[in-house]
Amino acid sequence: MALSLILASTSSISQGITTPRTPSPAAELKQTIEISTVTVNYSRPAVKGREVWGKLVPYGWNSQGFGSGAEAPWRAGANENTTIKFSHDATVEGKQVPAGVYGLFFVIDKDNTGEVILSKDTRSWGSFWYNAKQDQMRAKTQLRDIPHTELLTYDFINATKNSAELVLNWEKKQIPVKVEFAVDDIVLSNATEELKGPVGFNWQGYASAANYALQNKANYEQAMKWIDHANAQNRNFTTLNVKSGLLKATGNTAEAEKILKDAIAVATEVELNLYGYQLMGQGEHDKAIDMFKLNTQRHPTSANTWDSLGEAYATKGDKKNAIANFKKSLSLNPPANVKANSEKFLKELGAL
Repeated sequence: MALSLILASTSSISQGITTPRTPSPAAELKQTIEISTVTVNYSRPAVKGREVWGKLVPYGWNSQGFGSGAEAPWRAGANENTTIKFSHDATVEGKQVPAGVYGLFFVIDKDNTGEVILSKDTRSWGSFWYNAKQDQMRAKTQLRDIPHTELLTYDFINATKNSAELVLNWEKKQIPVKVEFAVDDIVLSNATEELKGPVGFNWQGYASAANYALQNKANYEQAMKWIDHANAQNRNFTTLNVKSGLLKATGNTAEAEKILKDAIAVATEVELNLYGYQLMGQGEHDKAIDMFKLNTQRHPTSANTWDSLGEAYATKGDKKNAIANFKKSLSLNPPANVKANSEKFLKELGAL
């Protein structure tokens, strides 16, 4: 009877509430690379004064005396499998990896080199049942020395448009893994799918897709189809300006100039102003001044147009014309933000 009571008590406790897991707490790291994401789920053991590399984490491949008993890599954390998820097809240390979730393992060698392994096995506990036949990829990696990190920590560093470096930091070692995405291909492929839905019901969707391709010098042929579709729906400054840019990028300069004139002819005050600043950003100060002048002619009572023209002259170094236009802006009872900008430049030019 006593034994029965003990077993009943133990069974009841084993089905109790969820309690905190203090040793090696669970963690999740998520990094966005343009529209793709990488998510790492792992546990965080602490150093606690122990010798980590070569002891707690043995060098090389090791049989752990449990599970399959085969030579296995390190679990890259603690407790359950460390996993890594890619939202799109990726390149990991130069190796192609399809989108999906993978078990993440490392082999650490005494000479500060190592190996990263992605496995299709994502549900095992640690690496006790590691099976090399489940490997998706393996690649060499070079460890780095870093300041002491008590809790095992994953992070992303050295981010660019197309890539980021996933690093494991623990004790005084860092293990880097470069992750890359074919961003432009992914964005344009995604655009194709999005344009089949509500986004494709208006001209803005097609124009934004075409403009992305133009700005990133990607798939001009498809971009031209998209912008023609946008112009068929709504012929305006934005759609015509993107069409002009694509024509210029593909070598049709004469037609590009013609379409640009059509775009400028229908531009609103805001659109023409933004285009002027775009030209300024490209270092085309004289063209920018021409656009701002045209805007003052079309909208002579707008303080903002004169303020922008003054800014273009100031950027070019034409102090006299800059001062005249900033004063003209102030004479038109400008909004607070425009007034503040004109006064700031006039003070810098010594005219206020």
